Amino acid sequence: MRRGTVNLVLVVGLLIGGLIALHSGSAGGIVHALRDLPVGQLTAVTLFILAAGTGLFGQLSVRASAGQLTKQVHDAAASGGASRVDRLHPDLASLAGAVNEVIDAAEQTVARARLAVKELEIQLKVATAERQHAEAIIYSISDAVLVTDPFDELVLANESAARTFDFNLDAASRSPVHEVLRDPKMIELIRDMRQSNSRTGRRIVEHQVRTPLGERVFKVTLSCVADQVSPEDRPVLERSGGSAGGDHNAGVVAVLHDMTREKEVAEMKNDFVSSVSHELRTPLASIKAYVEMLIDGEADDERTRREFYDVIQNEANRLSRLIDNILNISRIESGLVKINKHPQSLAVILKDAVEVIAPQAKLKGIEIVERLTPIFYQTFCDKDMLYQAVLNLLSNAVKYTPEKGIITVETTVDETNKKVVTRISDTGVGIPSAEIPFLFDKFYRVESNSHMAKGTGLGLSLVKHIVETVHKGRMFVESNVGKGSCFGFELNLCD
Repeated sequence: MRRGTVNLVLVVGLLIGGLIALHSGSAGGIVHALRDLPVGQLTAVTLFILAAGTGLFGQLSVRASAGQLTKQVHDAAASGGASRVDRLHPDLASLAGAVNEVIDAAEQTVARARLAVKELEIQLKVATAERQHAEAIIYSISDAVLVTDPFDELVLANESAARTFDFNLDAASRSPVHEVLRDPKMIELIRDMRQSNSRTGRRIVEHQVRTPLGERVFKVTLSCVADQVSPEDRPVLERSGGSAGGDHNAGVVAVLHDMTREKEVAEMKNDFVSSVSHELRTPLASIKAYVEMLIDGEADDERTRREFYDVIQNEANRLSRLIDNILNISRIESGLVKINKHPQSLAVILKDAVEVIAPQAKLKGIEIVERLTPIFYQTFCDKDMLYQAVLNLLSNAVKYTPEKGIITVETTVDETNKKVVTRISDTGVGIPSAEIPFLFDKFYRVESNSHMAKGTGLGLSLVKHIVETVHKGRMFVESNVGKGSCFGFELNLCD
């Protein structure tokens, strides 16, 4: 039972007891009893009654103040505010003071919490901005980039990495790397780098990756990002293979640079230098040998000296053609060649080339058949370069066609597709089908036919560059061993 209720019952009981004591048991009632009492007893009874009344009033006053205090506290709690309560009764002053102290402490706690929330919001905005900035940088890099956390989960990657390892960029975030990459070697490189705890150095390795576009060679640069691991994360990090020291690797950044083309170019350069050295050495060796024989006096008569001079001149011309072809191909590939394109009649260019090659064909009894389109069909081209390409094709046809053979120069027009097609066919030795894909490679010569004529192996490569690189046309080859070959090209007609 509450203390206030006990006091109330006690006061009421005392009041009733005093009244009963005054009653004296006579039929005269309370008035006669009070009249017969001595003055001291009457005073005592009066004071008793006043005390009881005062106690009752005080109790009621305290209960009323306590109710108002309770209501203020409930209202403050319900409204979410922290307003201070009034000291409605002296006896409740200490309680009201304690409540106000609690409210003050709550206000200070709330203020500190709000300040902490604002600081966290600012930190979150800064972290978000930094992350977006880092993502923008990573996404703009053409190389493949992978970023992992201390648990070998993929945190960030760009589109180049997604294409290289063939995974969904949106679905791969926060996924284990072994589920995303499916490349055991790459996964091993990332884990080894994380476990090495190398926070200052980096590791560069060469790695071959099987991509959707085929095998590609990458230069992989791996580096670690140091961070402070929280105590609650240490057991997890230890189970994943990390150490439990203070500074830990927050993850690994892997940048993959595609070196496939660079390696191909390097190999091509090496092959080119080797081939050029070999091709240059052959005519130079012949020139040097015949010059030494002339110096040694081995040519006693004019006829022998003339033969030596002819050989030296032919080898010098061969050397000059080789150098010219190398320079022309180099200029075309580098885009430095000067091109003068104008509407030209392809039939006129073909006729000019046939007239130049006709004497060589006549010496072997080779017949040249012309089946050309009317002269008014024109193509937008560089006349000199296209003439050189046609002359090379006709020269090859004469070289590899036996005596009494036939060379056919033919053009057809496809007005629907605005194309003109030129075919130079011969009845020569033909080319094995296995060697046709390599005909336009630099310095490539068909081994089985090399005894029929000397050459540098650059003529067809130059023709292909002139037709396809300079004039945006298309080269094609058809051949049957023992029956002949057909070299042709397709160009656009002028509108």
